Amino acid sequence: MTSDIVETLGNSTVQHGKYNDRAYLMKLDPGDLPQLLTELDKLAERHQYSKIFAKVPASAEAPFTDKGYIAEARIPRFYNHQEDVLFLGKFLSDQRAREKKQDLVRDVLSAAKSKQSFAGEGTSLPDDSFSSREAAPDDINAMAEVYQNVFATYPFPIHDSNYLSQTMEDNVAYFGIWCKGRLVALSSAEMDCAGGNAEMTDFATLPDFRGKGLATCLLAEMEKHLLENGISTAYTIARAYSYGMNITFARQGYTYSGTLTNNTNIFGGMESMNVWHKTVLPKGGTTVR
Repeated sequence: MTSDIVETLGNSTVQHGKYNDRAYLMKLDPGDLPQLLTELDKLAERHQYSKIFAKVPASAEAPFTDKGYIAEARIPRFYNHQEDVLFLGKFLSDQRAREKKQDLVRDVLSAAKSKQSFAGEGTSLPDDSFSSREAAPDDINAMAEVYQNVFATYPFPIHDSNYLSQTMEDNVAYFGIWCKGRLVALSSAEMDCAGGNAEMTDFATLPDFRGKGLATCLLAEMEKHLLENGISTAYTIARAYSYGMNITFARQGYTYSGTLTNNTNIFGGMESMNVWHKTVLPKGGTTVR
């Protein structure tokens, strides 16, 4: 399993590589503008990438749109429950800009929105043979095995125990479900505590245990963790071709906010991704949407 690399341009963080055939501005330092836009263009031209993707505060939108970026998704009050975030795309080939499965994307969204609930669905484990908790360093080898089993390709090296260990020590909280002592499902909350937001991601369930609502249980566990850590916005970037994950988030009160066209190499091919978000309040508050 391969993945792209993460490095810095100025004081901003960029992921890039032929694996996803893109440059992804993951974290912008506004002080790098406008020169950063030229550097991103040069990086994409040098490696012949077909897309530049950027996650930026709404206040930084104008320099990007002036350079040909389009807004693909927007999450309100993303940064500390105040400023919006934009997901921007700059397409460098007509093929990359063209959605190849328009009908499927539309049908998945329609199915998810028809299941939408702002109260949330039940989040009970199937039976007493299952248990859930936050993963610990001793679980890392089992975690890597689950990710290796589920994903042929993935944007980040979650199959690598060293990567899991490093991110667990940094800003990622992993959660798992065990059946009779065997790890069978995983997810993670990648937290930006300074920005008050977290990405709910890396969902993986072993094939024999799918259809049991385990992803919903994991999502509920992660939301409790966010509340305890003062995170106000939860979001996900879900496969636009997956009925299951989009319905899971819709049922738990998440709101659709846009589709990222041909954005990510996952399950062995380039796929579009749907952005969903939900606003929560720190411990002692009430959930708000």
